[in-house]
Amino acid sequence: MLRFARRIAVQQVQQIDRWIAAEEQREADRAAGEAQRAAAEPQWSIGLTQDGRPEEVHAPDCTMAGQRQQRTATLDQAREALVQGVAACGFCRPDTELGLL
Repeated sequence: MLRFARRIAVQQVQQIDRWIAAEEQREADRAAGEAQRAAAEPQWSIGLTQDGRPEEVHAPDCTMAGQRQQRTATLDQAREALVQGVAACGFCRPDTELGLL
């Protein structure tokens, strides 16, 4: 009878180990997905005036972008803002980088 109880306990421990492995795999997949989304997220930014209107477009590596309120933008949104007359940052020159000069 004790061997039967031991066998059941071992089976339960093995099932718990499988559940743990599955959960760890889900967490790893979730972390990898978040990392990919972070890499794919827009990195261009559009500086805003105090009343929230677009003021300047900044390239992804611009160190001047963090000086004021801003919103992130995709490449197409940054290009569209420049075409619509939003000024390009004089420091990083996104208009040159996007070929809009």
